[in-house]
Amino acid sequence: MSTLTDILKFNEQFVENKQYEQFRTSKFPDKKMVILTCMDTRLVELLPKATNIKNGDAKILKTAGAIVREPFGNVMRSILVAIYKLNAEEVYVIGHHGCGMTGLNAESMIQDIKNEGISDDTIKTIENSGVQLSSWLKGFDSVEEGVKNSVTVVKKHPLLPVGIPVHGLIIHPETGQLEVVVDGYNE
Repeated sequence: MSTLTDILKFNEQFVENKQYEQFRTSKFPDKKMVILTCMDTRLVELLPKATNIKNGDAKILKTAGAIVREPFGNVMRSILVAIYKLNAEEVYVIGHHGCGMTGLNAESMIQDIKNEGISDDTIKTIENSGVQLSSWLKGFDSVEEGVKNSVTVVKKHPLLPVGIPVHGLIIHPETGQLEVVVDGYNE
């Protein structure tokens, strides 16, 4: 049996038993916050529990490393939509210890891509279109650096409303303990 089959079988029972009712809420975050965090599997349930976030409390975006590098990319657009259209009033960038983006080497990643059968011609075409894979696939040297850099990109965005606090935190993926890296109220 495939994972998709398992999911669909479970979902059929979930809907039939009306288990969705406990999750009903509006599209507007009750705590008026948008969180950008890492896609790490250890954070799926831990982060909301460790921050007292319930269904409906926050808009949660997940990327590899909680990275915002491109001021006009999809992540920043989602943050701005959360603020302008969904009533978010604060931004939280939450990285974590032991992140796979720490020390990620772009050249190694490009080699992995080639090893999976992606041709040099495809890579050259991408790079000729203006995408520098060596910087696009690069991680960061430390989680603290990654969080600070993402906070800076968000805070300096020309479309971010004045007065929106942008916080930077690091969560421990085993204990849920939070460390404040950037206190957006005091910046």
